[in-house]
Amino acid sequence: MGNSSAYAMIQWACARIGAILVTVNPAYRIDELITTLKLTSVSHLFVVPRIRTSSYLASLSAAISSLSSSSPHQIADPALPSLRSLLVVNNLPETEDFTKELTAVRAAVDFRDILVWDGPSLAPTSLQKDEVINIQFTSGTTGYPKGVCLTHSNLLNNALSIGDCMKLTPQDKLCNVPPLFHCFGLVLGNLAAWVYGSCIVYPSQIFNPVAIVDTLHDEKCTALHGVPTHFLGVLSEVQNRRRANIDVDLSSLRTGIAAGSPIPIELMRKLINEMNLRDLTIAYGMTETSPVSFQTRTTDTVVQRVETVGQASPHVQAKIIDPFSGSTSPVPVGVPGELCVAGYLLQKGYWNDIEQTQDVMKTHDDTTLWMHTGDQGVIDEEGYLRIVGRIKDIIIRGGENLYPVQIENVLVSHPKIREASAVSVPDEKFGEVVGAWVVRETTDTSAPELTREEVRMWVWNGMNPQNAPTWVWFVGEDCPETELPKTASGKVQKNILRDWSKTLASKGIGLVS
Repeated sequence: MGNSSAYAMIQWACARIGAILVTVNPAYRIDELITTLKLTSVSHLFVVPRIRTSSYLASLSAAISSLSSSSPHQIADPALPSLRSLLVVNNLPETEDFTKELTAVRAAVDFRDILVWDGPSLAPTSLQKDEVINIQFTSGTTGYPKGVCLTHSNLLNNALSIGDCMKLTPQDKLCNVPPLFHCFGLVLGNLAAWVYGSCIVYPSQIFNPVAIVDTLHDEKCTALHGVPTHFLGVLSEVQNRRRANIDVDLSSLRTGIAAGSPIPIELMRKLINEMNLRDLTIAYGMTETSPVSFQTRTTDTVVQRVETVGQASPHVQAKIIDPFSGSTSPVPVGVPGELCVAGYLLQKGYWNDIEQTQDVMKTHDDTTLWMHTGDQGVIDEEGYLRIVGRIKDIIIRGGENLYPVQIENVLVSHPKIREASAVSVPDEKFGEVVGAWVVRETTDTSAPELTREEVRMWVWNGMNPQNAPTWVWFVGEDCPETELPKTASGKVQKNILRDWSKTLASKGIGLVS
């Protein structure tokens, strides 16, 4: 399912009766979906007939033969022994099309039929704050996604902290762009707004800059959420309309959240000056921490909001440790290391996966349970956290640690670069060298085309020369894809880029040194 009010209703209903909501990426292939349903013992599956070219109802029916013969709410299939009901939410423009798809699958039930339920209440006599209420799957930047188990206490307390950083009130109206199957849309979006009585608006099922700008203008939204890619798309649409002398009134906008990956300072300035997002905040976290552990506030400076991810949220403990020494003691202030967090926000664990849970959640000498984030960070004297990259993503060139985020910040400051990602490339002399993947800025077609040498020298002149890329590749030219590979939360999948880099480097494509 894409973003919709029906999704929100299901979220509310599951929390009300204590049922576990399992959120699933609509981009999953049918075999991935079936594996997920089986892993989590899903008993009731909610789907829409289609999104874009994906036909979910038809694909499910083809893969699970019993759906064509089972009665409603009585599905019995050996491949999915827990599944009982298939409920379909209509997202098609024509009623006839929906009726045709629904009646083709005997087990399918129209979602609207359950809204007139006249049976006994399903609400339990009591709900416990530490009961698992949501299973969210990690973005999977390094491997197959894992089911993260989150509780009432995890999610509601996190939502309170998130909304407080934005100073949300019942007068606010949030344009919720990130997908609801991800914690960004479900928690930072829905829950953070609801606990402060704010209104939610879903501009479209999936990311659509035209629909988003229409919604911001027509609904007078005060807040907008997104990853940097979302904001780039929306900003471009706003600029295109204004160039065409089309009125775009964004005077009501003031706040929101940017998360998923660092936001360049030039983009932040444009969002403030051209879209009025003067109180835009930056949030950092991971699905396993409900998800936010650090967030900037509306009172923080622009520099603090682009160079850091803010301070630790209330009731959250955080420390930086040396991941290679074996010590769990904090390193001195200003020294980089692995970020660990503790507190109410820690997941209960990965669903049916004790081994992987114990790999990342560890009790240190003080008996406190800590989440090892795998992120390399630095905390300053005021408690502001700066993320310098994933520990696994650090480039070790001739024994020196180079941090991709710092290189990427320099790259995207170039006026001809829209997005960039730095990865390690194996090298006989240095062990590893820097490889840069670049997405060109296409707004100024009259400017000379950006070259590999220009990219290398921009970094050479902008920071220590050893950070300058030895290899440069242009997305859409050196590979068939037109965008950087990303997870649903907007994080660049560097494991994929590293594979692409090795293949191209072996052919000598992209060498600039």
